[in-house]
Parts: sequence; structure tokens; C-alpha cells
Amino acid sequence: MTTKQVTRSTFDEVMVPTYSPSQIVPVRGEGSRVWDQEGREYVDFAGGIAVTALGHCHPVMVKALTEQANKIWHLSNVMTNEPALRLASKLTDATFAERVFFANSGAEANEAAFKLARKYAYDNFGPEKNEIIAFTNSFHGRTLFTVSVGGQPKYRIGFEPAPGGITHVPFNDIEALKAVISERTCAVVMEPIQGEGGILPATAEFAKAVRELCDQHNALLVFDEVQSGMGRSGSLFAYMEIGVTPDILSSAKSLGGGFPIGAMLTTNKVAASFGFGSHGSTYGGNALACAVAESVLDEINRPSVLEGVKRKHALFREALEAINAKYHIFKEIRGMGLLIGAELVEPYASNAKAFIGAGAEEGVMILTASTNTLRFAPSLVIPEEDIKEGMARLEKAIAKMVSQ
Repeated sequence: MTTKQVTRSTFDEVMVPTYSPSQIVPVRGEGSRVWDQEGREYVDFAGGIAVTALGHCHPVMVKALTEQANKIWHLSNVMTNEPALRLASKLTDATFAERVFFANSGAEANEAAFKLARKYAYDNFGPEKNEIIAFTNSFHGRTLFTVSVGGQPKYRIGFEPAPGGITHVPFNDIEALKAVISERTCAVVMEPIQGEGGILPATAEFAKAVRELCDQHNALLVFDEVQSGMGRSGSLFAYMEIGVTPDILSSAKSLGGGFPIGAMLTTNKVAASFGFGSHGSTYGGNALACAVAESVLDEINRPSVLEGVKRKHALFREALEAINAKYHIFKEIRGMGLLIGAELVEPYASNAKAFIGAGAEEGVMILTASTNTLRFAPSLVIPEEDIKEGMARLEKAIAKMVSQ
């Protein structure tokens, strides 16, 4: 059979139209640079939406993948495997957690977290304790359960009826949470840094107060660290950065550095409610995925890398502030580590996506968050010269946008 030449137009012919991808089709990546079908080069500030934490084709990942590919790929949960056991051991050694459940994505990790929270409450307090409280503008995945816990109604429209027992309150508003939390609440779910909602960090004071309220009401605190975790904040997980420890934590995205994997981390006490047969995943804990994720964890969880994230945050902020001094285009620059948001002023705020195309024309890949914020989630080991070059290209794109 002859292999058909594929182009961007092929997407419109054969793919379900849930996405509207850029016109460029990347075919090769190395470090923080990407090349498309036409041979054009781009500086990657998008990181596959905070996924490619070590950039493209990092040698340690290629080595781990190649070695494991020549051993064993998959066994299912009928048997365990060495890479999964090593990765789980390293995650528990490095965090508050004592137990790990592996999945294939952030949504699956969150699905497991939310189910476990309800099961723990059922086992220990009874079926009436089932309410999950989450925050407006939050994002926790696209399954029906996770999209319902997420605080963005636009993602639920057309898929109702949604699961019940879920309440939403404003983010960083402790009085709003106090007004609704009760003995019926089984869990409070939050992102330490709201990602899709606009790169909005929780204040340390707010997070600590949420922890205290959960303790008062025998509710579990669930941190969704799918986007903020694995070094992106400058600590291995953002909960370490803000000094608040959850009962359950979800991880994905950067955990695999581009290879699909998710993980739910928790304590012995809470994990006991996921007894034999109560939850599962055919591919979860896959040997190939776990081998790659182990190499990513080993590389990221080093002082030089984590310290570098904070240093590079300063470089991004300085460059964005310099651009803003010239063009007065940002209302606020916020974030933590290498998860940075630059909120646009009017009239650009309603059309943030236009900046993705403008950036691509100048050879830099960026993201948006919400409808009004440019998002930067590059490799954690991006060279400083790539930051400078990418920002120079971004400035050219902004200059063109402003002059229109």
C-alpha cells in the first residue's frame, strides 16, 4: 500500500472536528526548537500545553524509551512490572504520598481522584457525604465527571445531564467557600495554579485556609497538579511551593514528557478505600510509559533543574515587561515558574488566539489560556538563548498586531 502524503488539509477530511489546529504541521523537534513540513524553524514556548518538560527528543527519554521498547511494552493490570514499581517508589519518596495509581492522562488521574474521594467518604462517613466543591474557571478534564467538576460551563453544554453533587465557588475567595462547605462535603478540588482558567495562582493564604476548612469538615483536599506539577512551579509540585499538603494529588502532562501517562498520588489511609476491583485501567501503569516517566522524574527532580526554572521565570517576566513597556498590551503578568500568563488589555483581550497565528508567522509557538491571556509553558530546561530569541520573535508579532 502506498503511503498517502498528508497535509493540514487532511485533518479537515479525516479527523473529528473537535480541534482547529494551526496550519503548520511540525515534523521534527530538538530541544526547544521545532521544524515544520516546509522546513521552517520555531522556538517552542508552548511545550505541547505544558507537556514537553524536557523539550523534544531529550536524550534521557530517548534512551529510556528505546531500552524499554526492546524489553516489554505492556502487561495490563493482571501483572505488575518493574518500571511501574520503580516510578511509584520514586514518586512516593519525593512527595507526601504513600500510594500511587497510574492512568493514561490528566482526566483519568482526576477521575480516579474524584471517585476515590467519594469512596473514602462513603466508607468512613456514609453515603450522604458526597458533595464535591470546586472553583469557577477551573479545568479538570473532559470526561463527563471531570468536566462537571471543572468550573467552566461552556465545556458541559450539550452533554447534560451532568453528574450531581458538585458545587462551584469563586477562586481565591475563602468566604465563598466557608458559606457552602458542610458535613456533606467529601472533598474540595483545586488547582494550585488555574491553567486553562487564565494562569491564576492560588494565594498561599487561601490555600492554607482551604486546608483548614477541609480538616474542620472531614473533607479531603484534592490538588489537580496536572499542569502545575513536575517541576513547572520551580518545586517538584506546586503544593511544596505554597506550603500546603493535599490528601490526593493528580499528575500527568509533564510526568511523561510527551509520552501519555497520568498518576494519582495519595496516603495509605485514603488509598484503603480503593480496594481490589474498585477502580482500574487497562493501560495504566504501562511498562513503556512508566519507563519514560521515570527518566523524566529523575531528570527534573534535581536542584539544578528546579533552580533553573525560577531563574528562567525571571527572564520571561523581564522580557514580557520590556515588551509591555513599549506596546502597553498586557494588563497583568502572572504565574509561577515556567507556567506564565500575560493577560491582554482591550481590544485584544477578546481575541487572544490571534496571537498564536501571529507568533507562528514570526517563528515562535505560544498558547492562550481563557480567552484573554497568552500562556507560556516551555521546556523546563529551555536554553536562555532560546528564551531571548523566542521573545524577540514574539515582540515582532506583537508589533504587527498593534500596528493593524
